[in-house]
Amino acid sequence: MKTLRDVKVGETAKVVKLHGEGAVKRRIMDMGITKGVEVYVRKLAPLGDPIEVNVRNYELSLRKADAEMIEVQ
Repeated sequence: MKTLRDVKVGETAKVVKLHGEGAVKRRIMDMGITKGVEVYVRKLAPLGDPIEVNVRNYELSLRKADAEMIEVQ
């Protein structure tokens, strides 16, 4: 299983499934990350956390733990 955390800087991935429970999953969905959406990885912080992505024409920073819950292809 490939997650958003595995995607390299400069690559685009398509969301296949969101893992996680309740409030965490809902928060990720509220940020615009839903099944089928394209996510472009823009930057990675020096220590690898957070990850900056472009989704639905806006910039978003995600923690590594949240990125691991997003399955991509």
